[in-house]
Amino acid sequence: MKQTTENNFEKSINKEKNEKILKIYKTIKPEIKKAIKGYKEAWNKSEKEIFAEIAFCILTPQSKAKNAWSAITTLVENNLLYTGNAAEIVDYLNIVRFKNNKSKYLIELRNLMTRHEKLQPKKILSEINDTFEKRKWILKNIKGMGLKEASHVLRNLGFGENIAILDRHILRNLNELNIIDSIPKTITEKKYYEIEEKMRNYSKFCKINMNELDLVLWYKEAGEVFK
Repeated sequence: MKQTTENNFEKSINKEKNEKILKIYKTIKPEIKKAIKGYKEAWNKSEKEIFAEIAFCILTPQSKAKNAWSAITTLVENNLLYTGNAAEIVDYLNIVRFKNNKSKYLIELRNLMTRHEKLQPKKILSEINDTFEKRKWILKNIKGMGLKEASHVLRNLGFGENIAILDRHILRNLNELNIIDSIPKTITEKKYYEIEEKMRNYSKFCKINMNELDLVLWYKEAGEVFK
């Protein structure tokens, strides 16, 4: 039965699109390896730097990733990410959407990740061993993050081996590959897990690890490897 399912999966794949994915992977593999090495190294950085990575993913929804990172970088340089109030922070969020809500979410994130008057995001997340449980905790406790953003956080901190960041770039490519029948207008938690499992199966089929596959599909759409 398992063999039959695997055969059906293989037959459904758009071979032309798959070959294109493999070709891109081969071309940019050094860039991908470098990026993933950077993600894993991020987990060994300071508590403040790890906090900035989490904060970045609060700014990304419906905004360009580069703009979100630029805003975070500026807030770090001015120390406002760690000490500013929402009214001070919002002035630096003009390049992302929903700046008023997101400035408040950053303050709530700071409060959540502070223990004994010190930022301790690594210590807090380290208390949860399993990556999927970490994601559930983020989803439940960090305001302004859905499953996509929670997965993005974990990937950027080196825990992306078996999870998917289902943004529009990824969904479009999964649809083109015939991994999914259509691009859903909204994704429930149940639907997210279903699509993620399908992407996991494709990852095994094409022999590209999940965290690498995400970067390949992103590169195919955006023309670059970015956070």
